[in-house]
Amino acid sequence: MVFFNVLSYILVLLGALNWGMFGIFDFNLVSAIFGGPRAVGSIIIYCIIAAAAIWLIISPIITNGMLKLQGDREARIVKQN
Repeated sequence: MVFFNVLSYILVLLGALNWGMFGIFDFNLVSAIFGGPRAVGSIIIYCIIAAAAIWLIISPIITNGMLKLQGDREARIVKQN
């Protein structure tokens, strides 16, 4: 679950940077890469970023309010001893 949380944060930050560039410079990086805002590649990227945002909303609900970005290092050390 830690992997998905970190990956989701990265994807949402990239999506936010894309929106920032679009708002400030009127340049959509995803559209530029895939050839238009309604190109298949653009739609897939937008859907992946949306799914990452939904995961960041749902993940704390599943884990009782904790969004983990690191593994349980202390728990592993205790189990080894």
